[in-house]
Amino acid sequence: MLALDYGTARCGCAISDPTGTLARPLEAVEPPDPAAIAELASSEGAERVIVGLPTTLGGEEGEQARITRAFADQLAELLDVPVETYDERLTTRMAERSAREGARADRDSLAAAHLLESYLARGGGE
Repeated sequence: MLALDYGTARCGCAISDPTGTLARPLEAVEPPDPAAIAELASSEGAERVIVGLPTTLGGEEGEQARITRAFADQLAELLDVPVETYDERLTTRMAERSAREGARADRDSLAAAHLLESYLARGGGE
């Protein structure tokens, strides 16, 4: 599974291992072009793409969530694998903590890795 932390400047990326147990950050894609992300998904052999959906702590969606959903829809048109959104609350804070603790990936890709870990832990994709 490929997880994305979409932003208008760059898109953090992380991939799971074949067993769906571990998440590994990849290099962020700048700018976040749907065709480049589709190529990455194909080259990594992703069977599903998870796009982090930014919501408030109360679960409400704003303008950035609308933009993210539009990006996910564009991506879905380019891929033959499922593309879904998943709540990304708190992944940015988790990524900042990981960076402070010495993680070497960029923060957007660390956020994507935390998103994917959360998705996998909740049984996503089964």
